[in-house]
Formats: sequence, C-alpha cells, structure tokens
Amino acid sequence: MVPVNPLTRLAIAIGGMPWLPRYVKQIVWLDRGIHRLSRGRVTLLTVARLPQLYLTVRGRKSGQPRTTPLLYVPHHGAYLIAGSNWGAPKLPVWVLNLRHADTAKVDVKGRHTEVTTRQPEGEERAQLWQVMIRTWPNYSKYAERTDREIPIFVLTPVPG
Repeated sequence: MVPVNPLTRLAIAIGGMPWLPRYVKQIVWLDRGIHRLSRGRVTLLTVARLPQLYLTVRGRKSGQPRTTPLLYVPHHGAYLIAGSNWGAPKLPVWVLNLRHADTAKVDVKGRHTEVTTRQPEGEERAQLWQVMIRTWPNYSKYAERTDREIPIFVLTPVPG
C-alpha cells in the first residue's frame, strides 16, 4: 500500500471527479512535459506520492512503439496496471496493443525494464483488484461508471 499524505489525498479526490476525463489530453501533455524536463524523475503522480510508470508497447497495427503514462501498483516484484480509462465505455488503446504483445517495456523513475505481460481472470483478478483499490480507491468509481469489466495486467520484469 502507498503511504497516504495530503497530496495523495488531494490526487485521489481530484482523480475521482466525473469531469476529469474531459481533460485527459491536457493532463497527459502536462505529465509528459514534467517527465521530460525532470529526465524521468518526476511526474504528476509521483508528486502526489503515487507510483507511476511509462508503458511502451508496439502498436498492433502500426508496429510503432507507443508510450502511455499509467498509475501502477507494486505487487510481489511485479507491476499491476488497470485499463480503467477513468471509467469510459471504451478500452484504452494501450490495452488492445498489450493484449497482442509478448513483452513490453516500462520506465519507472528513469529505469527501463523489459516485462512480460499477462491478464489475470476470475478469482485471481478479483484478488488483484482489491490490491489495486487499496492504492487507488477511484478504480471502484471507474468500475461503476462503465458496463465493461476493467482489465488488469501483471507486468513481470524479465530477468537479465
């Protein structure tokens, strides 16, 4: 579980607002700018003491690498991520790309790691969902906003 401080509480409060998804492009643009200027050391989520990674996966149609900033939950040496899209009805594109990839890359605080990916189902997914909600309670709100089941992925670092 991530330690909670006033900035974390503020991020969770803002992150649960129903109007927030309208500003996704602006938020991602700002976050990428901060990330670039800090040479990978700082992001909007890390300022709030929340874990963030940059997921790079090849586009399933273009074959080009696509990078997306995501909140993650550390769990037993792996990274848990959710395709919540803030509860929007459509899956984020990175989910579709990740489902077609054998491996991906993550950047956590400027450290690049190759990972294998898998999407847990059933009871395992339910257990991991609870782990994720402890870090980011808004996942519950996002699940209420959509009719789709929010996919979870386990990203495991490749030894080497």
